[in-house]
Amino acid sequence: MDIVSTPESAFDDVPDYDYEPRYVAADAPGDPELAYVDTDPEGDSDETFLCLHGEPTWGYLYRKMVPALAERGRVVVPDFLGFGRSDKYTGRDAYTFDLHYDSLAGFVETLDLTGVTLVCQDWGSILGLPYAVSDAPERFDRIVAMNALLTDGETALPDTWYAFRDMVVDAGELDVSRVVDGGCVTDLSAEVRAGYDAPFPDEASKAGAYAWPPMVPQDASMPGADRHAQLREDLGEWEKPFFALFADSDPITERFRDLFRDLVPTADDEPNVWVEGAAHFIQEDAGERCAEHIVDFVNRH
Repeated sequence: MDIVSTPESAFDDVPDYDYEPRYVAADAPGDPELAYVDTDPEGDSDETFLCLHGEPTWGYLYRKMVPALAERGRVVVPDFLGFGRSDKYTGRDAYTFDLHYDSLAGFVETLDLTGVTLVCQDWGSILGLPYAVSDAPERFDRIVAMNALLTDGETALPDTWYAFRDMVVDAGELDVSRVVDGGCVTDLSAEVRAGYDAPFPDEASKAGAYAWPPMVPQDASMPGADRHAQLREDLGEWEKPFFALFADSDPITERFRDLFRDLVPTADDEPNVWVEGAAHFIQEDAGERCAEHIVDFVNRH
């Protein structure tokens, strides 16, 4: 099982994300290291935000949100294995739902994060929601689900998602920044696109990005679907604050906003908003506005 690390020099010119990278040993075969940013590693803040990215991005996706959130508390932004500065398996079959899930759980437990506001999008929600709600609710005080999904194998995924999955699977050479640009309303600059490409100097380093789309539970027999079936049940009994913050122009996740608002008892207590002028990568299109919404949410609770 081959593991590679993207050279730190690849990140030298990444704009607007000048935070010291930190590393922990991941709970995964081969002892890979999982990278993260932590604005308050001593844990002196009275609030903690855990921000989880999705496909095919890395913590850089949150760069517009970190400054405002850091004024309110500690901000922790990990890169999932295969992404960002984290180590990368070169074989696609090395990546599994449980690998990502267990490495996330191990990360949170290693840092002993408590009193957490979870901020999650895309795969960040597929992994983060079942962990926070079903497995470790004692560590989480609030949840912000941004362009999130419920993948129990029973809830239908839209045709746009299947088209995206097929595009990635069939790609002869995956153009990561083009994927991100295509999921934004904003036209990304060459410098920002280079920031999204930075972790992936060759095709072998993109194995995790190739592996994630077909890994999304599409029927009840797939790994992870059982966790989301339990998540659906547990969300119906969730009594802590839950904010569904979705973009108005994301055809992949838009159907899930009202599902969460109807399912979670506390979700209807929060503002009934769509983030205007934003698409799938809501953090890129409207990061500053999302951060304002989240800080207001924390202040309400």
